[in-house]
Amino acid sequence: MDPLILAIDIGTSSSRTAFFDHTGQRILDSTAQQTYPLLTTSDGGAELEPHVLLEAILSCLGKTLAFARTEPRLTGRPIAGIGVSCFWHSLVGTDASGSPMTKIITWADARCREDAAKLREFLAEEEVHARTGCMLRTSFWPAKLVWLNRTEPELFANIKRWLSPAEWLQETLIGKAHCALGMATGTGLFDPTRLEWDEALLDTCAVRREQLPTVSDEPIIVTGRLAAQFPELAGVPWFPAIGDGAASNLGSGCTEPGLAAINVGTSAALRIMCAGPVAKAPFGLFCYRVDAERYLVGGAVSNAGNLRAWCLRELQQCSPEQLEIELADRPGPEHGLTVLPFWTAERAPTWNEDLRGSILGITQATTSIDLLQAITEATYHRLALIAELLISSTGQAPKFFVSGGIQNSQTALQRLTDVLNHPVYANPEPEASIRGAAIYAMEKLSLPVAPLEKTRQLQPRKGIAHAYRDARKKQVTLEHLLERHWRH
Repeated sequence: MDPLILAIDIGTSSSRTAFFDHTGQRILDSTAQQTYPLLTTSDGGAELEPHVLLEAILSCLGKTLAFARTEPRLTGRPIAGIGVSCFWHSLVGTDASGSPMTKIITWADARCREDAAKLREFLAEEEVHARTGCMLRTSFWPAKLVWLNRTEPELFANIKRWLSPAEWLQETLIGKAHCALGMATGTGLFDPTRLEWDEALLDTCAVRREQLPTVSDEPIIVTGRLAAQFPELAGVPWFPAIGDGAASNLGSGCTEPGLAAINVGTSAALRIMCAGPVAKAPFGLFCYRVDAERYLVGGAVSNAGNLRAWCLRELQQCSPEQLEIELADRPGPEHGLTVLPFWTAERAPTWNEDLRGSILGITQATTSIDLLQAITEATYHRLALIAELLISSTGQAPKFFVSGGIQNSQTALQRLTDVLNHPVYANPEPEASIRGAAIYAMEKLSLPVAPLEKTRQLQPRKGIAHAYRDARKKQVTLEHLLERHWRH
């Protein structure tokens, strides 16, 4: 019987599980999803409760496996492997037995802004970026570790191990964990070319190598708690989690330099995949490993679907259906607003972590839908700036494949196309990260993967694209003005 792949997608705001068949197609009815709250504070905190995340994963697994037990198409088919995608750059400190001593400090936690700035004062950020592919910013482990050591030195001294949430979950469920090469490179402490922890940064962060997980792409056979709770998983190889960005490219079929994956979910990112032993990126963009043979170059923005959720909540917008109708009648930026969408500390391409969200141009005629449209467009402008940097560094414009929650809106897809001023293809698998987790496991198991179906190309509308180009210039000008004001 043809084997199945079980995929787990661990996100910042929700997790999913699903089965994929031997061709790499998701069995839609097997999909389970569980949401959970991101715990935010006014000083920039953004954390998850570890055991809430664990219970969400177990709940999803229970629903997906229960479906398989009763579905004739799946009954009796072997599970060949478990592939996992997990959000990057986040960490949890544990005791020697693996019990959490901290919450999961996520990529979005910006309480370490001061510490990131101090690191940049005595370390050359461009040199660190050249070694690690990561900036000395709040998103990554160095600033978070230095912050925790400064603010809670006793707790920091008592922590025995530092793990990403992916390793903590794997170890909790099956008793052992590996940190994938790609997950290690997302910490900001790992050299993606030498494939080793950066000793100089470990010293700076007061972290010992033995406190970090074993880095390996080799799977671990399911035993322990997970096998006891779900006997059908006993003996199945669990591959260490890859970063959600790597999974997005794999799940979009964007595995060559001429193809770029854009994912617009809670956050958003644009990435291309390259091959070779030397992993480098232009300053301001990231460089993370997929595995020993491949790496990603691109940029991520922190404010995307989370901003849309904020708008819907705080601006008390109408139903999604009515909103789609109204936005379709507003194809260009006639609202006259210029927005810096920095509700959460922003990342690429300028990494202005001290600037906060700003809206310029409000009048008494400004409406709530003007605000929602302008805030949404502002996120797309940040992606366009990343695209421009990638195109200038590579000398070619890739094909853009889009996935994520943005696919729920044809209007949003067209608006992104117009802002980018490049053709865009919608990914036929909107949940690219979970498909990428399955594809990664299939690759490692030497299972063939069927190509994705071709989708219709969206073309930018020339006049509207030019209007958005002018609007983007205003956003860049506003950012420069506020940055100069902040520094003085």
